[in-house]
Amino acid sequence: MTTLLALDTATEACSVALLQGGEVISHHQVIPRQHAQKLLPMIKQLMAEAGVPLSALDAIAFGRGPGAFTGVRIAIGVVQGLAFALERPVLPVSNLAALAQGALREQGHTQVAAAIDARMDEVYWGCYRAQAGEMRLQGEEAVLSPERVALPAERAGDWFGTGTGWGYAERLAVPVTAFDATRLPTAQDILALATFAWGRDEAVAADQAQPVYLRDNVATPKAR
Repeated sequence: MTTLLALDTATEACSVALLQGGEVISHHQVIPRQHAQKLLPMIKQLMAEAGVPLSALDAIAFGRGPGAFTGVRIAIGVVQGLAFALERPVLPVSNLAALAQGALREQGHTQVAAAIDARMDEVYWGCYRAQAGEMRLQGEEAVLSPERVALPAERAGDWFGTGTGWGYAERLAVPVTAFDATRLPTAQDILALATFAWGRDEAVAADQAQPVYLRDNVATPKAR
């Protein structure tokens, strides 16, 4: 059976999850600015709890962004270190997709508008629709001002909003039936999406574990 490890530090949350023997176990903590100190101990604890050595892993999945720049880099550094040492491939997963997958897993929402607060008066935005249990991207992910977000052209049916970007709900002029602005991505949902990707043979070499920030230039202040 496939054994996959997933980890995520792209937002305030730090989480890890393991698929082994068809069972999933996960640890999830909201610990802003402590990811670098906590991630490796969390992985060690998770593997010990499962009684599985790192050498048993088939691949390592991770939240590749969008999200906090430092957080995404921490995840990629750890993933590359483990993957190179173990000679295992990696599975990059969108953090927006993970938010959508969480809304499907927890509440059964099949059409989800995921938004993460990108600071600088912008949101990371992506719309997803369930296909055979997997939330699939409709259109493209983007970073843009709250007023510029939109649902897909084919948007019939109910849509649910999830993620910290929905803190701008009054400015997000899209029709959703409800939203949850408190949700953060979890490694459990990254693991679920990675399992689909693994089945499609989409794993890549460790040196291809790259961040996706969406924002090209993070050092330049926005024009007034």
